[in-house]
Amino acid sequence: MGSDRFDVLREQVRGQVIEEGDAGYEEARHVYNGMIDRRPAAVLQVSQAADVMAAVRFARGLGIDVAVRGGGHSAPGFGTVDDGLVLDFSARRGVRVDPAARTARVEAGATWADYNHATHAFGLASTGGIVGTTGVSGLTLGGGIGYLARKYGLSCDNLIGADVVLADGSFLTASDAENVDLFWALRGGSGNFGVVTSLEFRLHPVDMVHVGIIFFDASTGAGVGAAYREWIAAEPEEMGAFLGFHQGPPVPFLPEEWHGRPVTVVVGMWTGDPDAGPAHWQPMLDAGEPLGSFFAPMPYPALNMMFDGLNVPGLQGYWKADFLRTLSDDALRVAVEKSPGIPSIHTANHFYPIDGAVQRVAPEATAFAHRNVNFAPVIAGQWPDASENEANIAWVRDYWTALHEFSEPGGYLNFQDSDDQARIEETLGSNYARLAEIKAKYDPDNFFHINQNITPAPATGTGVTRPAADAPASLQREAVDLQPGAGSDAAPPEAAPAS
Repeated sequence: MGSDRFDVLREQVRGQVIEEGDAGYEEARHVYNGMIDRRPAAVLQVSQAADVMAAVRFARGLGIDVAVRGGGHSAPGFGTVDDGLVLDFSARRGVRVDPAARTARVEAGATWADYNHATHAFGLASTGGIVGTTGVSGLTLGGGIGYLARKYGLSCDNLIGADVVLADGSFLTASDAENVDLFWALRGGSGNFGVVTSLEFRLHPVDMVHVGIIFFDASTGAGVGAAYREWIAAEPEEMGAFLGFHQGPPVPFLPEEWHGRPVTVVVGMWTGDPDAGPAHWQPMLDAGEPLGSFFAPMPYPALNMMFDGLNVPGLQGYWKADFLRTLSDDALRVAVEKSPGIPSIHTANHFYPIDGAVQRVAPEATAFAHRNVNFAPVIAGQWPDASENEANIAWVRDYWTALHEFSEPGGYLNFQDSDDQARIEETLGSNYARLAEIKAKYDPDNFFHINQNITPAPATGTGVTRPAADAPASLQREAVDLQPGAGSDAAPPEAAPAS
């Protein structure tokens, strides 16, 4: 049984509060990355926004950290925290589609598999992740690269509104019509500004797609990669496809002798006229000597979930990311040189194209500033055995160090790991200063810091962080109480009762 420490919170929420010693605690504390082994003081299984409002106030009063878990897919494990309170949205996965308006409202615990299942019933979709297990909220707040990005932009480019609980426990909506600065920051600024409880997206007509997967010997990856570079640049935006370096997976269209051996792969989909799909894939078939290939029309959600079996919860994980202005011969050389050492069938190096619609959004239009690069390389190290952590982490770091020499500043936020905090400013680029000011307005004492953290901007000339004059009144009041000289024994705000 749990202690009485969280009894007040239990009285204020509808969701279950699980402490260490309670039934279900071990399951509730785990996240996607099996390397993360943290023990929160309690996990609140959120039932509604009112629970979040009460929980934030309660945690402030108790003086404990809060972590927010949407899909739980964060490689650094930002969805949990030692000795703090986890707000677990895993039971809040509803999606409501308005087919006439072509919009969808989604709760913060939904995965892209949940979202795509709901929207596909109406022949609609938004840009989502590469796998179905990724959470909608976390991916979107960090940008959101996927198969549809060239045609319809990033996930955050399709966001049209969000409900947010702030650091004082108050609730507001952010959109182009209200709290527009916060809405700007949510589109690429990660989870720095509050707890997003639901999101609203713009939808696009996407139904059946023509899927293509082509495997090559990784030793030929430089030539295949160069052909891919020219092909994807010339293809219409209806083609969304990435270049990858893997161990060959056990799929029937790859000869068994190549299972577990280094391969180069091109994976993607054509969303235009299905009958035209084969012709658009032909140049990549001609790019080398394919070991195996697969082409078929299928529902978009089926492609999104195709690789979920290689990306299962509980694997050890360590990730790195960069940006490339071009997929240079040097970058391809590094990929080929490192491929023989790929340590696990679950590990992948992908080069995602982020041109087309992504680049038609101005760098200052959202918090995602890197609109002048063409590729986002990611190295997702994943393996089952914790005894192999040191060797796998070393391989990822060595690969990233070699590739980074040819990269632009920053990297895709959603694939940065816990040791990348020093890269956050360059990752957010020209938008960092504005993000720091917005952080100071909505979270002046950095209550929400279990994330890729943005330091609140200090008030000019003081070195002391204060909220902007137009910040919510309660945040202004609390920030003053927290300043030096206010008294270290000042009472923290009490947890307000749930409405």
